[in-house]
Amino acid sequence: MTPRVLCAGILVGDLFVPPLPRLPAAGELLVTDDFLMGAGGCAANVAVVLSKLGVGSRVVGKVGRDSFGDFVTSSLAGFGIDVSFIGRSETMGTAKTVIVPVVGEDRRYIHTLGANADLTGQDVIPGAMSGVDVVYLGGYLVLPGLNPKAVVELFEAAHRAGAKTLLDVVLPGDTKATMDDLRPILPSVDFFLPNDDEARQLTGEQDPERQAAVLKEAGVETAIITMGSEGLLVRTATDTRHLAAPRVDFVEGSGAGDAFAAGLIVGILEGWPLERSLRFASEVGALACTALGCSAGIPDRQQALRQMATH
Repeated sequence: MTPRVLCAGILVGDLFVPPLPRLPAAGELLVTDDFLMGAGGCAANVAVVLSKLGVGSRVVGKVGRDSFGDFVTSSLAGFGIDVSFIGRSETMGTAKTVIVPVVGEDRRYIHTLGANADLTGQDVIPGAMSGVDVVYLGGYLVLPGLNPKAVVELFEAAHRAGAKTLLDVVLPGDTKATMDDLRPILPSVDFFLPNDDEARQLTGEQDPERQAAVLKEAGVETAIITMGSEGLLVRTATDTRHLAAPRVDFVEGSGAGDAFAAGLIVGILEGWPLERSLRFASEVGALACTALGCSAGIPDRQQALRQMATH
């Protein structure tokens, strides 16, 4: 498929533990079903879901010169994704995450930043932008080599080329990130996609409407705050509204936010009204929760549209 979307950001080798009834005690061996290994990270997840929805993409990111890097790159290529702009770090291994879900609790993540720390603005070379209509950057704030100036330059180049821009962030548990880290960037962002925990940390506001107001005041065109089973809140220049979440048989929630972003990108490319795009994005994000892994639960576009129609 011809790439229509540039997916830049974090690339990770993910190891998923199946949902556990409980965490093992110290020294205890807890036997589970088989683990799942997958290519993950925001840039990879969005690209894979786009492929399942019939949209070609190009990935920009960094992996190590190791077997995990080979696995991530070959996995993406197997989906028809352009991986020619994925670089290899000379000093760091591929980023890795172990995902440990416990039934009835939120997921636990154990992560090493790895080669993502080596991604800089110089890795997003002009050729990577060729022919794309959407530029997505995922995992910002855990990309220490990508400074605000480089992000602004990327997004302004996208706008000059007529492309829309989307920004997503990742905030580790010990983060000190605030709005000051985003103020230089948000005026160049068409769609900002934090979840409610991230928006709370960044804005200092508890209420999603106030969170969205702060983000809008900082210059973003459209602020979309996802709230899991509580749906989402979207604020534009003229409107603030809440959309409910679809109900699905929940297995595990990893990748739901990235799948949501991919669904929104489909709507942007198709020129759908914002509400239809958000409803489709919510459906795709919910479907990501129906299977272990970040994208195994995602069907093709027509099935997702049929699912949306039932809700």
